[in-house]
Amino acid sequence: MNKEKIYDLVIAGAGPAGISAAIYGVRKGLDLLVVTEDIGGQTNWTGDVENYTGFMMITGAELADKFAEHTKKYGIPIKEQEPLVELKNEGRLLAVKTTDGAYTARSVIVATGKTYKKLGVPGEEEFQRRGVAYCATCDAPFFAGKTVAVAGGGNSAFEYAQQLLGITRKTYIINLGKEPTADQILQERVLGADNVELMNSSMIAEITGDRFVQGIKVRSQDGVPGSERYLSVEGVFVAIGLTPNSSFSSELQKNENGEILVDNCNRTNIPGVFAAGDVTDVPHKQIIVAAGEGAKAALSAYLYLVRN
Repeated sequence: MNKEKIYDLVIAGAGPAGISAAIYGVRKGLDLLVVTEDIGGQTNWTGDVENYTGFMMITGAELADKFAEHTKKYGIPIKEQEPLVELKNEGRLLAVKTTDGAYTARSVIVATGKTYKKLGVPGEEEFQRRGVAYCATCDAPFFAGKTVAVAGGGNSAFEYAQQLLGITRKTYIINLGKEPTADQILQERVLGADNVELMNSSMIAEITGDRFVQGIKVRSQDGVPGSERYLSVEGVFVAIGLTPNSSFSSELQKNENGEILVDNCNRTNIPGVFAAGDVTDVPHKQIIVAAGEGAKAALSAYLYLVRN
């Protein structure tokens, strides 16, 4: 551990929550450091953002660039490619360990977000980056003129399908539920296209191929035993949800989904440790909600430091 430097605040993560926290923290005069895998977090993998106040429409990548510009304006120190791997409570100080360093802080804001869930079916690991993808924003152009499948029925799955509409020859949406849960406006945009087929009460049971994906086995969940269909596809986009990046600490209290429990001031069960954004149990995982929670966490951390 680096004993020569004790930060007022270390922020883990630089998505909407982490960036917002950093801006508020530095404006309060805190000596802070941001450690993160990248700047933007999940925003980098989002397509068109139409509900972020102040922008009628902006892509996720463009918004992430705006975040980066804002940090540069304030000279916020950020260590990229250094995600948090361990957080320990050492009394009045907190030990922060990343993949490439160790830091000491009087307070910490955890804004580590979430990562993509996997299907857990045969072929998924084998064909990653060879037809299996988790980000339509990143990988859709590689599937121009091809037939693909999107696994999921929520907003993410339908946003993926929407991005694929003008690129692929055909897109299957494989939805485990009886009906999609995506916003109605998204469903109308996607299902109104003539090259999209929705398969409800269905799951991908296996991904097959040679060097690259060539097809999937789709199993019906409607109660008919042995009901299975083979679809020739060259790509599979997985959009079935996200898992909180919270495994770095066994001391933090979490719910059954692994989300860090916070109060209305973003405090966790560890004094001096705050959390914000999608890694927490706060409902409504939205960019603008995460940004607001990051601001709250920074103000709470500032008050904690003043009082202690």
